[in-house]
Amino acid sequence: MSSTFTWLDYSERERRKMLDVIHLFDEKGTRDELGIGAVRDSFADLFFPGTTTIQTRAKYFLFIPWIHRDLEKRKIPSNQFAAQARSLEVALIDALAKSDDKEGTIGIDARASLKRLPSNVYWQGMGAWGIRLFPGSQDQYHRSIDAFYQSSTRTLRTDDGDLAEGHAARNWHATIPPTPKDFPKVATFVLNFDEAHYLRERICSRVTHSLMAFLVDRGVMTEPVEYPWEHSQYGDFPHQIKEQLKHARNFSEAIHGASLLYNLMLAEKAENVKWTDEYREELDGWAVRIKDRNTAFISWDRKKFWSIVESSGQQVAYPTKLFINSWLDITLNSVNGDTVTDNEQVRRLIHERERALKTTLARLDNTRALELWTGAAGSTQLNYRWPVTQRIVSDILKGLAKGGADA
Repeated sequence: MSSTFTWLDYSERERRKMLDVIHLFDEKGTRDELGIGAVRDSFADLFFPGTTTIQTRAKYFLFIPWIHRDLEKRKIPSNQFAAQARSLEVALIDALAKSDDKEGTIGIDARASLKRLPSNVYWQGMGAWGIRLFPGSQDQYHRSIDAFYQSSTRTLRTDDGDLAEGHAARNWHATIPPTPKDFPKVATFVLNFDEAHYLRERICSRVTHSLMAFLVDRGVMTEPVEYPWEHSQYGDFPHQIKEQLKHARNFSEAIHGASLLYNLMLAEKAENVKWTDEYREELDGWAVRIKDRNTAFISWDRKKFWSIVESSGQQVAYPTKLFINSWLDITLNSVNGDTVTDNEQVRRLIHERERALKTTLARLDNTRALELWTGAAGSTQLNYRWPVTQRIVSDILKGLAKGGADA
């Protein structure tokens, strides 16, 4: 019997998260080599719901509904819907590639051969923001179209025989801004005021208490920063968000040392002197930063930290909790934090963690796997999707700033 690879019975959310993980294998510095992704995603979902690491620009939240509403308007049948939607998304790539601002165009290199379309990348986010009303997966949506056309043509009446209002089936939010003329042959990432206002309204009404909602509602245009806790308006953030950011920052900075040490151990195992020196230098810098924030780490309420992590619905496996707590206990409670680099107990913790996650494919044990290492495996400090969010928020704020001209 031949082997096949199929999706098991996971939820649509889990399937998309797996696709995002697969995409991250192209971004070596962001791989989850030590299995702490559930904690990372928990904070990211709290701060920036509806986003993923592979989104790029805010206007895709409108591009995709425009394409699908047009197909629905033309009553394209189910057996042709996916193919025609793909054709329009490829045309959108070509149009964006010709625009003045093409940065963030998904598929600009692959074009017609693109495997994961923007609609797939943004599908979950459109649902989270209430732009997409259809409750199922993209494949289910495509298959449901014929039934949707039939249901939408039926006239519903009350018990008295009067026409019933407000019961027409919809797959998309009713007040999505109108599709621009000549779209998708002509397209731009620039949002006008009405489009930006609509996205702000969706975010604020559907993910009300998130940092994303605060930034599009009360945020101001600022210079880009590396992490959300460095934002110039941090002092104005609601108390709950500042509390969450405090824990997210502590975890990001503390666990970064584990990623750096893992890469140092790989460099030593590979006998690469250059990379070994670089990671030792980075670990020295990490130790200094940990010492500088010693007071924050001493007062860190880790019981509260785990409570916040679990509040988003993310399931963190017991071995992951054990590894994280062990790392934090050893590295943060040590008076001489700068000795972590050569601490045998810490190195053994990292080694055992990789072996537990990867078994026979662990790089520290498998020579062939080590040969495939290219010098950076999950070495980037956690930023909780901030770079993506920062760009999306910037797009919206720029559109809102046009209020006087467009209103």
